[in-house]
Amino acid sequence: MKSVNLLLGSCFRSALGCHLGMMALGLLSPIAVRAAQVSACQVSNEAIAQLSTLRQVAVQGEDDAIAQTEYRNQQQQLANQLRNCRSQNWPQTQAIWLRLYPCDVRPGKLDEIFDRILSKGYNQVYLEVFSDGQVLLPSQDNDTTWSSVLWQPGYEQRDLLAEAIAKGRARGIRVYSWMFALNFGYTYSLHPHAEQTLARNGQGQTSLSFGSPDVSSTGALASNETFVDPYSPQAQQDYSTLVQAILKRQPDGVLFDYLRYPRGTGSATIASKVQDLWIYGNASQEALFQRAQNDRGRELIRRYLAQGFVSPTEVRAIASQYPQDQEPLWQGQIPSPTPLTHDQLQSQLWFLSIAHAFQGVLDFLARATGSVQERGIPAGAVFFPNGNQTIGAQGYDARLQPWDQFPSAMEWHPMAYSTCGDMSCIVAEIQRVLAKAPPETQVIPALAGTWGAWFHDHPPLEWQMLTLQQMSPQVNAVSHFAFAWQDEAYERDRKTCRL
Repeated sequence: MKSVNLLLGSCFRSALGCHLGMMALGLLSPIAVRAAQVSACQVSNEAIAQLSTLRQVAVQGEDDAIAQTEYRNQQQQLANQLRNCRSQNWPQTQAIWLRLYPCDVRPGKLDEIFDRILSKGYNQVYLEVFSDGQVLLPSQDNDTTWSSVLWQPGYEQRDLLAEAIAKGRARGIRVYSWMFALNFGYTYSLHPHAEQTLARNGQGQTSLSFGSPDVSSTGALASNETFVDPYSPQAQQDYSTLVQAILKRQPDGVLFDYLRYPRGTGSATIASKVQDLWIYGNASQEALFQRAQNDRGRELIRRYLAQGFVSPTEVRAIASQYPQDQEPLWQGQIPSPTPLTHDQLQSQLWFLSIAHAFQGVLDFLARATGSVQERGIPAGAVFFPNGNQTIGAQGYDARLQPWDQFPSAMEWHPMAYSTCGDMSCIVAEIQRVLAKAPPETQVIPALAGTWGAWFHDHPPLEWQMLTLQQMSPQVNAVSHFAFAWQDEAYERDRKTCRL
Protein backbone atom coordinates (compact mmCIF):
# COMPACT_ATOMS: atom_id res chain seq x y z
CA MET A 1 0.00 0.00 0.00
CA LYS A 2 2.87 2.37 0.80
CA SER A 3 4.32 1.92 -2.69
CA VAL A 4 0.93 2.66 -4.23
CA ASN A 5 0.59 5.87 -2.16
CA LEU A 6 4.05 6.94 -3.26
CA LEU A 7 3.05 6.23 -6.83
CA LEU A 8 -0.02 8.44 -6.55
CA GLY A 9 2.27 11.24 -5.42
CA SER A 10 4.46 10.73 -8.48
CA CYS A 11 1.33 10.79 -10.66
CA PHE A 12 0.50 14.25 -9.33
CA ARG A 13 4.00 15.55 -10.09
CA SER A 14 4.92 13.73 -13.30
CA ALA A 15 2.78 12.03 -15.94
CA LEU A 16 5.77 10.07 -17.24
CA GLY A 17 6.78 8.96 -13.74
CA CYS A 18 3.21 7.86 -13.10
CA HIS A 19 3.07 5.83 -16.30
CA LEU A 20 6.38 4.07 -15.68
CA GLY A 21 5.61 3.50 -12.02
CA MET A 22 2.30 1.86 -12.80
CA MET A 23 3.97 -0.41 -15.30
CA ALA A 24 6.52 -1.48 -12.65
CA LEU A 25 3.78 -2.26 -10.14
CA GLY A 26 1.51 -3.95 -12.67
CA LEU A 27 -1.12 -1.29 -12.05
CA LEU A 28 -1.32 0.34 -15.50
CA SER A 29 -4.87 1.69 -15.37
CA PRO A 30 -7.15 2.61 -18.28
CA ILE A 31 -6.53 6.26 -17.38
CA ALA A 32 -2.77 5.83 -17.77
CA VAL A 33 -3.29 4.00 -21.05
CA ARG A 34 -5.41 6.86 -22.42
CA ALA A 35 -2.82 9.36 -21.22
CA ALA A 36 -0.21 7.51 -23.25
CA GLN A 37 -2.53 7.54 -26.26
CA VAL A 38 -2.61 11.35 -26.43
CA SER A 39 1.08 11.26 -27.34
CA ALA A 40 0.65 8.31 -29.73
CA CYS A 41 1.70 10.32 -32.80
CA GLN A 42 5.16 11.13 -31.46
CA VAL A 43 8.06 9.61 -33.40
CA SER A 44 10.33 7.00 -31.81
CA ASN A 45 13.80 8.00 -30.61
CA GLU A 46 15.32 5.73 -33.25
CA ALA A 47 13.44 7.49 -36.07
CA ILE A 48 14.42 10.89 -34.68
CA ALA A 49 18.10 9.88 -34.58
CA GLN A 50 17.92 8.57 -38.14
CA LEU A 51 16.29 11.76 -39.40
CA SER A 52 18.89 13.87 -37.58
CA THR A 53 21.74 11.93 -39.17
CA LEU A 54 20.25 12.29 -42.64
CA ARG A 55 19.72 16.01 -42.10
CA GLN A 56 23.31 16.58 -41.01
CA VAL A 57 24.64 14.73 -44.05
CA ALA A 58 22.29 16.64 -46.36
CA VAL A 59 23.28 20.04 -44.88
CA GLN A 60 27.01 19.29 -45.03
CA GLY A 61 26.76 17.97 -48.57
CA GLU A 62 24.61 20.55 -50.34
CA ASP A 63 25.72 19.15 -53.69
CA ASP A 64 25.15 15.53 -52.65
CA ALA A 65 21.97 14.65 -54.55
CA ILE A 66 21.71 11.21 -52.93
CA ALA A 67 21.90 12.63 -49.40
CA GLN A 68 19.33 15.30 -50.25
CA THR A 69 16.96 12.69 -51.70
CA GLU A 70 17.31 10.32 -48.74
CA TYR A 71 16.57 13.16 -46.32
CA ARG A 72 13.51 14.30 -48.27
CA ASN A 73 12.23 10.73 -48.53
CA GLN A 74 12.56 10.23 -44.78
CA GLN A 75 10.76 13.53 -44.18
CA GLN A 76 7.93 12.48 -46.46
CA GLN A 77 7.64 9.08 -44.84
CA LEU A 78 7.31 10.63 -41.38
CA ALA A 79 4.88 13.24 -42.74
CA ASN A 80 2.66 10.47 -44.12
CA GLN A 81 2.82 8.63 -40.82
CA LEU A 82 1.85 11.81 -38.96
CA ARG A 83 -1.07 12.45 -41.31
CA ASN A 84 -2.37 8.90 -40.86
CA CYS A 85 -1.86 8.98 -37.09
CA ARG A 86 -3.58 12.32 -36.59
CA SER A 87 -6.56 11.16 -38.65
CA GLN A 88 -7.01 8.17 -36.32
CA ASN A 89 -6.12 9.69 -32.95
CA TRP A 90 -7.43 12.56 -30.86
CA PRO A 91 -6.85 15.41 -31.42
CA GLN A 92 -6.84 15.54 -35.20
CA THR A 93 -5.15 18.94 -35.03
CA GLN A 94 -2.28 19.42 -32.58
CA ALA A 95 -0.48 22.75 -32.86
CA ILE A 96 2.49 24.40 -31.20
CA TRP A 97 3.46 28.07 -30.76
CA LEU A 98 6.86 28.99 -32.23
CA ARG A 99 9.17 32.00 -32.23
CA LEU A 100 12.12 32.28 -34.62
CA TYR A 101 15.41 34.14 -34.06
CA PRO A 102 18.02 35.58 -36.44
CA CYS A 103 20.34 32.58 -36.09
CA ASP A 104 17.58 30.30 -37.38
CA VAL A 105 18.65 31.50 -40.81
CA ARG A 106 21.78 29.32 -40.56
CA PRO A 107 21.98 26.31 -42.91
CA GLY A 108 19.78 23.45 -41.75
CA LYS A 109 18.42 25.24 -38.66
CA LEU A 110 14.84 25.61 -39.85
CA ASP A 111 14.92 21.98 -40.98
CA GLU A 112 16.08 20.96 -37.51
CA ILE A 113 13.32 22.97 -35.82
CA PHE A 114 10.55 21.58 -38.01
CA ASP A 115 11.92 18.04 -37.70
CA ARG A 116 11.63 18.41 -33.92
CA ILE A 117 8.06 19.67 -34.30
CA LEU A 118 7.19 16.80 -36.64
CA SER A 119 8.69 14.23 -34.27
CA LYS A 120 6.41 15.39 -31.44
CA GLY A 121 3.29 14.75 -33.47
CA TYR A 122 2.39 18.37 -34.29
CA ASN A 123 0.65 19.06 -37.58
CA GLN A 124 0.20 22.82 -37.13
CA VAL A 125 2.54 25.64 -36.13
CA TYR A 126 1.52 29.08 -34.92
CA LEU A 127 4.53 31.12 -36.00
CA GLU A 128 5.07 34.48 -34.32
CA VAL A 129 5.37 37.09 -37.07
CA PHE A 130 4.74 40.34 -35.15
CA SER A 131 5.59 40.95 -31.50
CA ASP A 132 7.61 43.32 -29.35
CA GLY A 133 7.71 45.85 -32.17
CA GLN A 134 9.42 43.54 -34.69
CA VAL A 135 8.17 41.76 -37.81
CA LEU A 136 9.31 38.51 -39.39
CA LEU A 137 9.88 40.07 -42.80
CA PRO A 138 13.05 40.50 -44.88
CA SER A 139 14.58 43.91 -44.26
CA GLN A 140 14.71 44.68 -48.00
CA ASP A 141 11.00 43.96 -48.39
CA ASN A 142 9.61 45.58 -45.27
CA ASP A 143 7.40 48.60 -45.90
CA THR A 144 5.84 48.45 -42.44
CA THR A 145 6.39 50.81 -39.52
CA TRP A 146 8.37 48.17 -37.64
CA SER A 147 11.92 46.81 -37.96
CA SER A 148 12.70 43.27 -39.11
CA VAL A 149 13.61 40.45 -36.74
CA LEU A 150 16.43 39.54 -39.15
CA TRP A 151 18.19 42.88 -39.64
CA GLN A 152 21.84 41.80 -39.76
CA PRO A 153 23.89 42.87 -42.82
CA GLY A 154 24.17 40.22 -45.48
CA TYR A 155 20.73 38.75 -44.83
CA GLU A 156 18.58 41.57 -46.19
CA GLN A 157 16.77 39.32 -48.68
CA ARG A 158 16.27 36.27 -46.47
CA ASP A 159 12.60 35.68 -45.74
CA LEU A 160 12.31 33.58 -42.60
CA LEU A 161 8.52 33.64 -42.74
CA ALA A 162 8.26 32.33 -46.29
CA GLU A 163 11.00 29.77 -45.64
CA ALA A 164 9.29 28.52 -42.47
CA ILE A 165 5.98 28.12 -44.29
CA ALA A 166 7.73 26.05 -46.98
CA LYS A 167 9.58 23.90 -44.40
CA GLY A 168 6.33 23.18 -42.62
CA ARG A 169 4.40 22.24 -45.74
CA ALA A 170 7.18 19.89 -46.83
CA ARG A 171 6.43 17.92 -43.67
CA GLY A 172 2.65 18.10 -43.88
CA ILE A 173 2.53 20.84 -41.23
CA ARG A 174 0.23 23.83 -41.69
CA VAL A 175 1.87 27.12 -40.67
CA TYR A 176 -0.25 29.97 -39.33
CA SER A 177 1.00 33.51 -38.83
CA TRP A 178 0.53 34.59 -35.22
CA MET A 179 0.60 38.34 -34.69
CA PHE A 180 -0.03 40.86 -31.94
CA ALA A 181 -2.88 43.26 -32.58
CA LEU A 182 -3.40 46.29 -30.32
CA ASN A 183 0.03 45.96 -28.68
CA PHE A 184 2.31 47.61 -31.25
CA GLY A 185 5.54 47.40 -29.23
CA TYR A 186 7.75 50.04 -27.62
CA THR A 187 9.50 51.14 -30.83
CA TYR A 188 6.15 52.27 -32.23
CA SER A 189 5.92 54.88 -29.48
CA LEU A 190 9.09 56.51 -30.88
CA HIS A 191 7.44 57.46 -34.18
CA PRO A 192 6.34 61.11 -34.56
CA HIS A 193 2.68 60.20 -35.08
CA ALA A 194 2.54 57.92 -32.02
CA GLU A 195 1.35 60.75 -29.78
CA GLN A 196 -1.97 60.71 -31.65
CA THR A 197 -2.30 56.93 -31.96
CA LEU A 198 -1.62 55.53 -28.49
CA ALA A 199 -4.44 54.47 -26.16
CA ARG A 200 -4.93 56.72 -23.13
CA ASN A 201 -6.88 56.47 -19.90
CA GLY A 202 -8.63 59.23 -17.98
CA GLN A 203 -5.38 60.28 -16.27
CA GLY A 204 -3.77 60.92 -19.66
CA GLN A 205 -1.51 57.90 -19.26
CA THR A 206 -0.43 55.59 -22.07
CA SER A 207 0.37 51.95 -21.42
CA LEU A 208 4.04 52.93 -21.15
CA SER A 209 3.54 55.49 -18.40
CA PHE A 210 0.90 53.31 -16.71
CA GLY A 211 3.34 50.36 -16.45
CA SER A 212 3.43 47.37 -14.12
CA PRO A 213 5.36 44.09 -13.77
CA ASP A 214 4.91 41.51 -16.50
CA VAL A 215 2.60 38.68 -15.47
CA SER A 216 2.02 37.02 -18.81
CA SER A 217 -0.34 34.31 -17.58
CA THR A 218 -2.85 36.95 -16.49
CA GLY A 219 -2.30 39.57 -19.13
CA ALA A 220 -0.81 42.15 -16.75
CA LEU A 221 1.11 44.90 -18.45
CA ALA A 222 4.80 44.50 -19.33
CA SER A 223 7.11 47.50 -19.47
CA ASN A 224 7.62 47.29 -23.27
CA GLU A 225 3.97 46.89 -24.22
CA THR A 226 2.55 49.78 -26.19
CA PHE A 227 -1.19 49.70 -26.76
CA VAL A 228 -2.76 51.79 -29.48
CA ASP A 229 -6.16 53.42 -29.69
CA PRO A 230 -8.21 50.99 -31.81
CA TYR A 231 -10.18 53.95 -33.22
CA SER A 232 -7.03 55.66 -34.53
CA PRO A 233 -7.06 55.79 -38.37
CA GLN A 234 -3.25 55.94 -38.41
CA ALA A 235 -2.93 52.83 -36.24
CA GLN A 236 -5.49 51.05 -38.42
CA GLN A 237 -3.58 51.94 -41.58
CA ASP A 238 -0.19 50.91 -40.14
CA TYR A 239 -1.63 47.56 -39.10
CA SER A 240 -3.36 47.01 -42.45
CA THR A 241 -0.02 47.48 -44.23
CA LEU A 242 1.50 44.86 -41.93
CA VAL A 243 -1.31 42.34 -42.49
CA GLN A 244 -1.00 42.70 -46.26
CA ALA A 245 2.75 42.08 -46.07
CA ILE A 246 2.20 38.93 -44.02
CA LEU A 247 -0.49 37.64 -46.39
CA LYS A 248 1.91 37.97 -49.35
CA ARG A 249 3.79 35.01 -47.84
CA GLN A 250 0.60 32.90 -48.08
CA PRO A 251 0.36 31.43 -44.59
CA ASP A 252 -2.21 28.71 -43.93
CA GLY A 253 -4.06 30.97 -41.47
CA VAL A 254 -3.62 34.06 -39.30
CA LEU A 255 -4.07 34.36 -35.54
CA PHE A 256 -4.62 37.74 -33.88
CA ASP A 257 -3.44 38.18 -30.29
CA TYR A 258 -3.65 41.13 -27.85
CA LEU A 259 -7.22 41.95 -28.81
CA ARG A 260 -7.68 43.85 -25.58
CA TYR A 261 -6.61 46.78 -23.46
CA PRO A 262 -3.82 47.05 -20.84
CA ARG A 263 -4.24 45.59 -17.40
CA GLY A 264 -2.27 46.58 -14.34
CA THR A 265 -1.93 44.90 -10.98
CA GLY A 266 -3.83 45.27 -7.72
CA SER A 267 -6.75 47.68 -8.06
CA ALA A 268 -5.70 48.38 -11.68
CA THR A 269 -6.94 44.91 -12.68
CA ILE A 270 -10.50 46.24 -12.46
CA ALA A 271 -12.16 49.05 -14.41
CA SER A 272 -14.82 50.53 -12.14
CA LYS A 273 -15.01 54.14 -13.35
CA VAL A 274 -14.83 55.79 -16.73
CA GLN A 275 -11.31 57.18 -16.11
CA ASP A 276 -10.08 53.56 -15.91
CA LEU A 277 -11.07 52.99 -19.52
CA TRP A 278 -8.58 53.39 -22.37
CA ILE A 279 -10.92 55.56 -24.44
CA TYR A 280 -9.26 58.95 -23.98
CA GLY A 281 -7.22 58.96 -27.18
CA ASN A 282 -8.28 61.69 -29.60
CA ALA A 283 -9.82 59.27 -32.10
CA SER A 284 -11.63 57.27 -29.44
CA GLN A 285 -13.09 60.38 -27.80
CA GLU A 286 -14.29 61.74 -31.12
CA ALA A 287 -15.91 58.41 -32.01
CA LEU A 288 -17.66 58.38 -28.64
CA PHE A 289 -19.02 61.90 -29.13
CA GLN A 290 -20.36 60.83 -32.53
CA ARG A 291 -22.44 58.15 -30.84
CA ALA A 292 -24.67 60.93 -29.51
CA GLN A 293 -27.92 61.33 -31.43
CA ASN A 294 -28.77 64.82 -30.25
CA ASP A 295 -27.10 67.86 -28.71
CA ARG A 296 -28.18 67.10 -25.16
CA GLY A 297 -26.76 63.60 -25.40
CA ARG A 298 -23.45 64.87 -26.83
CA GLU A 299 -22.95 67.41 -24.06
CA LEU A 300 -23.72 64.87 -21.36
CA ILE A 301 -21.22 62.43 -22.86
CA ARG A 302 -18.58 65.15 -23.07
CA ARG A 303 -18.96 66.17 -19.43
CA TYR A 304 -19.17 62.61 -18.17
CA LEU A 305 -15.96 61.69 -19.99
CA ALA A 306 -14.15 64.79 -18.71
CA GLN A 307 -15.30 64.62 -15.09
CA GLY A 308 -16.34 61.01 -14.53
CA PHE A 309 -19.83 62.17 -13.53
CA VAL A 310 -22.56 64.72 -14.26
CA SER A 311 -24.31 66.46 -11.39
CA PRO A 312 -28.09 66.97 -11.20
CA THR A 313 -27.46 70.70 -11.60
CA GLU A 314 -25.53 70.08 -14.82
CA VAL A 315 -28.26 67.82 -16.17
CA ARG A 316 -30.85 70.58 -15.65
CA ALA A 317 -28.56 73.20 -17.18
CA ILE A 318 -27.93 71.07 -20.28
CA ALA A 319 -31.67 70.49 -20.66
CA SER A 320 -32.23 74.26 -20.60
CA GLN A 321 -29.38 74.79 -23.08
CA TYR A 322 -30.93 72.39 -25.60
CA PRO A 323 -34.72 72.73 -25.14
CA GLN A 324 -35.37 71.26 -28.60
CA ASP A 325 -34.28 67.81 -27.30
CA GLN A 326 -36.91 66.09 -25.21
CA GLU A 327 -34.30 63.78 -23.68
CA PRO A 328 -30.60 62.98 -24.21
CA LEU A 329 -30.07 60.26 -26.83
CA TRP A 330 -27.12 58.15 -28.03
CA GLN A 331 -26.58 54.90 -29.90
CA GLY A 332 -28.04 51.82 -28.30
CA GLN A 333 -30.32 53.79 -26.02
CA ILE A 334 -34.00 52.94 -25.92
CA PRO A 335 -36.13 56.06 -25.32
CA SER A 336 -37.74 55.93 -21.91
CA PRO A 337 -41.48 56.60 -21.48
CA THR A 338 -40.66 58.41 -18.22
CA PRO A 339 -37.74 60.74 -17.43
CA LEU A 340 -34.62 58.95 -16.21
CA THR A 341 -33.48 59.47 -12.66
CA HIS A 342 -30.04 60.94 -12.15
CA ASP A 343 -28.62 57.55 -11.11
CA GLN A 344 -30.15 55.87 -14.15
CA LEU A 345 -28.67 58.49 -16.44
CA GLN A 346 -25.17 58.07 -15.02
CA SER A 347 -25.52 54.28 -15.21
CA GLN A 348 -26.42 54.53 -18.89
CA LEU A 349 -23.43 56.77 -19.56
CA TRP A 350 -21.16 54.21 -17.85
CA PHE A 351 -22.50 51.32 -19.92
CA LEU A 352 -22.23 53.42 -23.09
CA SER A 353 -18.54 53.99 -22.28
CA ILE A 354 -17.96 50.28 -21.67
CA ALA A 355 -19.74 49.35 -24.92
CA HIS A 356 -17.65 51.95 -26.77
CA ALA A 357 -14.43 50.38 -25.44
CA PHE A 358 -15.58 46.90 -26.43
CA GLN A 359 -16.62 48.07 -29.90
CA GLY A 360 -13.20 49.53 -30.57
CA VAL A 361 -11.64 46.08 -30.20
CA LEU A 362 -14.31 44.43 -32.32
CA ASP A 363 -14.02 47.00 -35.12
CA PHE A 364 -10.23 46.73 -35.16
CA LEU A 365 -10.49 42.95 -35.40
CA ALA A 366 -13.05 43.17 -38.20
CA ARG A 367 -10.74 45.37 -40.27
CA ALA A 368 -7.80 43.05 -39.71
CA THR A 369 -9.65 39.85 -40.56
CA GLY A 370 -11.31 41.20 -43.69
CA SER A 371 -8.18 40.76 -45.81
CA VAL A 372 -7.55 37.30 -44.35
CA GLN A 373 -11.03 36.07 -45.15
CA GLU A 374 -10.73 37.43 -48.70
CA ARG A 375 -7.81 35.01 -49.16
CA GLY A 376 -10.02 32.11 -48.12
CA ILE A 377 -7.81 31.10 -45.20
CA PRO A 378 -8.78 30.78 -41.52
CA ALA A 379 -8.60 33.72 -39.15
CA GLY A 380 -8.41 33.15 -35.42
CA ALA A 381 -8.61 35.20 -32.23
CA VAL A 382 -6.43 34.51 -29.18
CA PHE A 383 -7.85 35.57 -25.83
CA PHE A 384 -8.01 35.10 -22.07
CA PRO A 385 -11.17 33.22 -21.02
CA ASN A 386 -11.67 35.62 -18.09
CA GLY A 387 -10.77 38.77 -20.00
CA ASN A 388 -14.40 39.82 -20.48
CA GLN A 389 -15.86 39.15 -17.06
CA THR A 390 -17.69 41.51 -14.78
CA ILE A 391 -16.33 41.94 -11.27
CA GLY A 392 -18.66 43.06 -8.55
CA ALA A 393 -21.68 45.25 -9.18
CA GLN A 394 -20.23 47.56 -11.85
CA GLY A 395 -16.60 46.59 -12.34
CA TYR A 396 -15.08 44.90 -15.38
CA ASP A 397 -11.84 43.08 -15.96
CA ALA A 398 -9.59 45.94 -17.09
CA ARG A 399 -8.56 44.05 -20.24
CA LEU A 400 -12.10 44.54 -21.61
CA GLN A 401 -11.64 41.67 -24.05
CA PRO A 402 -15.05 41.02 -25.67
CA TRP A 403 -14.23 37.54 -26.94
CA ASP A 404 -17.80 36.32 -26.52
CA GLN A 405 -18.69 38.80 -29.28
CA PHE A 406 -15.96 37.67 -31.69
CA PRO A 407 -17.34 36.35 -35.00
CA SER A 408 -18.43 32.72 -34.75
CA ALA A 409 -16.86 32.02 -38.16
CA MET A 410 -13.43 32.68 -36.66
CA GLU A 411 -11.38 30.14 -34.78
CA TRP A 412 -11.45 30.85 -31.04
CA HIS A 413 -8.17 30.19 -29.22
CA PRO A 414 -8.70 30.53 -25.45
CA MET A 415 -5.45 30.60 -23.48
CA ALA A 416 -6.18 28.20 -20.61
CA TYR A 417 -2.99 29.07 -18.73
CA SER A 418 -4.20 29.39 -15.13
CA THR A 419 -2.29 27.52 -12.44
CA CYS A 420 -3.90 26.15 -9.28
CA GLY A 421 -2.04 22.94 -8.45
CA ASP A 422 -4.30 20.73 -10.53
CA MET A 423 -6.50 20.87 -13.63
CA SER A 424 -9.60 22.46 -12.07
CA CYS A 425 -8.87 26.05 -13.09
CA ILE A 426 -7.94 24.97 -16.62
CA VAL A 427 -11.19 23.03 -16.90
CA ALA A 428 -13.18 26.01 -15.61
CA GLU A 429 -11.65 28.36 -18.20
CA ILE A 430 -12.33 26.05 -21.14
CA GLN A 431 -15.85 25.24 -19.94
CA ARG A 432 -16.61 28.96 -19.73
CA VAL A 433 -15.62 29.44 -23.35
CA LEU A 434 -17.50 26.38 -24.59
CA ALA A 435 -20.63 27.53 -22.77
CA LYS A 436 -20.56 30.90 -24.55
CA ALA A 437 -19.37 29.77 -27.99
CA PRO A 438 -22.01 29.41 -30.73
CA PRO A 439 -22.42 25.78 -31.87
CA GLU A 440 -20.68 26.42 -35.20
CA THR A 441 -17.57 28.00 -33.64
CA GLN A 442 -14.35 26.00 -33.66
CA VAL A 443 -12.81 26.31 -30.21
CA ILE A 444 -9.11 25.39 -30.08
CA PRO A 445 -7.84 25.58 -26.48
CA ALA A 446 -4.24 26.64 -25.92
CA LEU A 447 -2.61 24.65 -23.11
CA ALA A 448 0.65 25.65 -21.43
CA GLY A 449 3.28 23.16 -20.35
CA THR A 450 5.63 20.38 -21.43
CA TRP A 451 5.40 16.65 -22.01
CA GLY A 452 6.00 14.32 -19.10
CA ALA A 453 6.50 16.75 -16.20
CA TRP A 454 5.21 19.80 -14.39
CA PHE A 455 6.61 23.07 -15.76
CA HIS A 456 6.24 26.51 -14.14
CA ASP A 457 3.29 25.15 -12.13
CA HIS A 458 1.58 23.86 -15.28
CA PRO A 459 0.53 20.17 -15.22
CA PRO A 460 2.06 17.80 -17.80
CA LEU A 461 0.51 18.14 -21.23
CA GLU A 462 -0.58 14.47 -21.21
CA TRP A 463 -2.85 15.05 -18.23
CA GLN A 464 -4.20 18.36 -19.47
CA MET A 465 -5.10 16.78 -22.78
CA LEU A 466 -6.63 13.70 -21.20
CA THR A 467 -8.80 15.93 -19.02
CA LEU A 468 -9.82 18.01 -22.05
CA GLN A 469 -10.68 14.93 -24.08
CA GLN A 470 -12.86 13.51 -21.32
CA MET A 471 -14.50 16.84 -20.55
CA SER A 472 -15.16 18.01 -24.12
CA PRO A 473 -14.80 15.25 -26.72
CA GLN A 474 -16.29 17.63 -29.32
CA VAL A 475 -13.06 19.65 -29.16
CA ASN A 476 -10.80 18.04 -31.73
CA ALA A 477 -8.02 20.61 -32.01
CA VAL A 478 -5.61 21.84 -29.35
CA SER A 479 -2.39 23.85 -29.18
CA HIS A 480 0.59 23.81 -26.84
CA PHE A 481 2.44 26.86 -25.58
CA ALA A 482 5.24 26.75 -26.42
CA PHE A 483 8.05 25.23 -28.50
CA ALA A 484 10.46 27.20 -26.32
CA TRP A 485 9.38 25.22 -23.26
CA GLN A 486 9.96 21.79 -24.80
CA ASP A 487 13.74 22.16 -24.54
CA GLU A 488 14.88 25.27 -22.70
CA ALA A 489 18.59 24.73 -23.39
CA TYR A 490 17.90 24.42 -27.11
CA GLU A 491 15.79 27.58 -27.05
CA ARG A 492 18.45 29.48 -25.11
CA ASP A 493 21.13 28.56 -27.64
CA ARG A 494 18.94 29.76 -30.51
CA LYS A 495 18.00 33.00 -28.74
CA THR A 496 21.51 33.99 -27.61
CA CYS A 497 23.32 32.96 -30.81
CA ARG A 498 25.00 35.69 -32.86
CA LEU A 499 25.31 35.66 -36.62
